[in-house]
Amino acid sequence: MNDSLSFGGASAPIFAAHPGYRRMFAPDALTLGIFLPLRFYQGDMQVLAGQSELVSAIDRYGFAAVWVRDVPLFDPSFGDAGQVFDPFTYLAFLAAKTKTIALATGSAIFSLRHPIELAKASATIDQLSGGRLVLGIASGDRPVEFPAYGLEHGKRGERFAQSAAYFRQLLQQGRPVIDSPLGRIDGADFLPKPANGAIPLIVTGSSGQSLPWIAEHADGWLTYPGPTHTRQGPQRLAEKIQAWRAMIPDGGFRPHMSNEWLDLVEDADYPRTPMHGGYVLRTGRKGLIDLLEQWQEAGVNHAALGVQFSQRPVAQVLQELAEEVLPHFPSHPGPAPAAVSW
Repeated sequence: MNDSLSFGGASAPIFAAHPGYRRMFAPDALTLGIFLPLRFYQGDMQVLAGQSELVSAIDRYGFAAVWVRDVPLFDPSFGDAGQVFDPFTYLAFLAAKTKTIALATGSAIFSLRHPIELAKASATIDQLSGGRLVLGIASGDRPVEFPAYGLEHGKRGERFAQSAAYFRQLLQQGRPVIDSPLGRIDGADFLPKPANGAIPLIVTGSSGQSLPWIAEHADGWLTYPGPTHTRQGPQRLAEKIQAWRAMIPDGGFRPHMSNEWLDLVEDADYPRTPMHGGYVLRTGRKGLIDLLEQWQEAGVNHAALGVQFSQRPVAQVLQELAEEVLPHFPSHPGPAPAAVSW
């Protein structure tokens, strides 16, 4: 496959004109995104009230992306219902509330949903947003969801790979001819096609695949960062990224992403301190900037930050991130989203 973003190359790469991808990713640089929800659901939907207005502010501040979760069923043992809303329906709503920010899933569960439904929702949002959709995809980590769909949890890796291949074939120009364990198509067309010819597929974790498979088939890789309060974590992350990039068949650029849940305190000098068993990082902005610089040096191209655990008001945290952290890691200029007249 020839999905690499190669600046100044002889041939136009597949994502060179993709507004969402280009806003988020460039070699040797890191941008910032915000993970939703901004506050966790804890039994009352009112906790999400006003979130879309804050997403509009995130867009105006100039962040590269806003991320939504895909959590079909709430498993109390996980303690996290995501943003509660269906991710595709919600992204369509947010597309109308924003202008330039990339709309990203982190991550759409490709092993649970049929690829036709995934492709239909994704291409629709891509068109409605003028080409801003970046699709993080995963095989699913909540065993309770699989029997509810009539699927085997143990076969999710195989189904994930089949679904990703089927999805890509659907979005190609011309009538697709598909013969897959997930279905057959011959003589029917798929509409709509993406606004810019393709939708980036960012694989999350291993998704039941080998590292060579991810290097060959993914348009990017999202992994958890490991420890974030010492330099050893970013160093190990760098080794992982280097091993993956060494396997990319054409040697072209593929972006790497990571994420962290923050409790950003007012004291700018507060040291990076792991909380909740290392799941959350409590820090001041100087510690956060230092971490992000280490990630950038390690080869990370985008950092998705979750502020759900921050004890301060969300609007205050977002403003500090925008004013004090974002200038160090600005979003990339690139093609403007297509004019939307639907």
